[in-house]
Amino acid sequence: MADSDISSVIETPFDAALSERYLVYALSTITARSLPDVRDGLKPVHRRLLWAMRLLRLDPAGAYKKSARVVGDVIGKYHPHGDQSVYDAMVRLAQDFALRYPLVDGQGNFGNIDGDNAAAYRYTEARLTAVAMQLMAGLDDGTVDFKPTYNGEEEEPEVFPGLFPNLLANGASGIAVGMATSIPPHNVAELIDAAIHLIDNPKADDRVLLQWVKGPDFPTGGVLVDDEDVIARAYVAGRGSFRLRASVSVEREKGGGWHLLVSEIPYGVPKSKLIEQIAQLIADKKLPILADVRDESDEQVRLVLEPRARTVEPDLLLESLYRLTDLEIRFPLNLNVLDATRTPGVMSLKEALLAWLDFQREVLQNRSRTRIGKIDDRLELLDGFLIAFLNLDRVIAIIRGEDEPKPVLIAEFALTDRQAEAILNMRLRSLRKLEEIEIGKERAALAKEREQLERLLSNAGKQWKRLQKELEELKARFGDDRRTRIEAVAASSREIDWSAMIEKEPITVILSQRGWIRAMKGHLALDQVADLKWRESDGPFIHFHAQTIDRLALFASNGRVYTLAGDKLPSARGFGEPVRLFIDLDAEVDIVQLLIARPEMKLLVASSDGKGFVTTGEATLAETRKGKQLVNLRPGARVAVVRPVAEEADAVAVVGENRKLLVFPLSELPELGRGQGVTLQRYRDGGLSDATAFPLSEGLSWALGGESGRTRTESDLTAWRAARGAVGRMPPIGFPRNNRFG
Repeated sequence: MADSDISSVIETPFDAALSERYLVYALSTITARSLPDVRDGLKPVHRRLLWAMRLLRLDPAGAYKKSARVVGDVIGKYHPHGDQSVYDAMVRLAQDFALRYPLVDGQGNFGNIDGDNAAAYRYTEARLTAVAMQLMAGLDDGTVDFKPTYNGEEEEPEVFPGLFPNLLANGASGIAVGMATSIPPHNVAELIDAAIHLIDNPKADDRVLLQWVKGPDFPTGGVLVDDEDVIARAYVAGRGSFRLRASVSVEREKGGGWHLLVSEIPYGVPKSKLIEQIAQLIADKKLPILADVRDESDEQVRLVLEPRARTVEPDLLLESLYRLTDLEIRFPLNLNVLDATRTPGVMSLKEALLAWLDFQREVLQNRSRTRIGKIDDRLELLDGFLIAFLNLDRVIAIIRGEDEPKPVLIAEFALTDRQAEAILNMRLRSLRKLEEIEIGKERAALAKEREQLERLLSNAGKQWKRLQKELEELKARFGDDRRTRIEAVAASSREIDWSAMIEKEPITVILSQRGWIRAMKGHLALDQVADLKWRESDGPFIHFHAQTIDRLALFASNGRVYTLAGDKLPSARGFGEPVRLFIDLDAEVDIVQLLIARPEMKLLVASSDGKGFVTTGEATLAETRKGKQLVNLRPGARVAVVRPVAEEADAVAVVGENRKLLVFPLSELPELGRGQGVTLQRYRDGGLSDATAFPLSEGLSWALGGESGRTRTESDLTAWRAARGAVGRMPPIGFPRNNRFG
């Protein structure tokens, strides 16, 4: 490489160069893309869209123009980004179900509440709404600064000056780098009332403003069910969330039947997705008290939900739907915006309104100064005209007699250059006597207006009063009724029996030796399980009859217990699925037992080091994939036995790996929800092989082995009976070689 080629190369540490460039990207994303400005509530892409439409003269009373023309102007002159992203932003500004006060009046397919996309921009047309024109009012009055566009060929406003609280009225959402914003829409009449109160009482607390701003007001309506305190805390902090429900009523039918009618759905939830959610619940039989969902919507939302039977409790069905579907959502509030210095920060409701009011006062001052400047320019010309009328004959003589009349006029009448130029450009018809009177009237009116503007600029109180008056006019023009009702409903503490929501069906649960689980429909004859298909080097391990409503407890050798739902088990097609897909069970941990967990049942739990205790089915139920620790094991020990305890059982039989058998009363074992237990049997070598609880009066039974299926019962156990913790003695002749009771 030539020396001239490397002269521009700068050596710098890689981490410094990377962090510097990433910081530039992050700041650009925060300030020029993702966060709205507190003054006009717009992001740059929205501001540029409206500005381009204004230059195209797409006024509300004018004709529509193709959206492709608008998008082309925006990406060509102001916003050099993808055309689809710009069009998507434009579409949202036109959707009356997305914006509380739409800024674009769209003609054609601009999407719908079902979640369908808008037509391509070559098919749709658009123009501005009255709200958008109000938001841009004053752009020609010197109210805000303009900046060059990205290529320096055009200019665009830094912010819109119009008197409309767009940030809170229409809300905003966006994700920047390291921060995000989420602002719900509000009712403009409520915002204006709160702003007027703030003008009179600038020290008013955020909670006081909630007398007027009751909460978000979504374009799709719905019901806000949080109480006043929750809403207040969110607005004071600038962060929080609101619980929003669909508007649902119980419609009674002839004959005593009823159905639920959904007339408004939560903001931001596509209707088609909501219907799909509900239909999936029905298909999966997760809500058997619901029979059908029908969409009878036209321009108004109308979803009909049919219960399984008229005896179903409406409140139970509603509460279940709120918990299982998007008929109830949480809408976040994160009032993270750019302030007047383009600095991001989270504001409270009061801070956001005050920032907007301060900006509007600044706009009023700038507009007044610009108007005074225009009045001064006009007064200068009018003074020149009056001089010309007072000296009309001499002025005419100079014009007729001089080759260069302008400098002569300036010298003789002490005129400015602009005055002299204006006199020379006057038409002859303007020299009539009536014109002189009109000029005098105009000058007096302008002088009076200038004096009033000067008084306005010198008096902050007058400025706030003017702003109040303009706010009242704005409310009269754009104020409307609230759409989202506020009905405080406490979060339901009612425990829903979800097992009652599962359709009860018989299943056969099958667990293989390698940990693959499946559930066959119906109760398969248990002697047929071995004939099923198995993976290579795999075979049957545990199988039993159950119901889909049952919860199963899986016991692992590390002392943890996991809960599986009967209706969530994979079907018996193929080999099933590894049970470790459903629970967090390490590969090196063995499965000891799988059984139906009934809260009232008793279980005998024993570890390989001879410790054990009795526990209940209730204690084995776990709520998460991680399960719960049931047995506290000593180093090197593992769970060896988990057996149900029959109600009539009163004795425990334990056999060690040393083939010593011990029988003692069941009452000597403690009942624990979790623990290590007590010593069942002492060993010099090895550990516990098996344990079982049984009725002493019926004797101890064990399988003889082979295919005969016969068992042997030892009735007289006197020789093996001793206190818990004893060594025991060799079992009766014929006891199984595998040291297992069966």
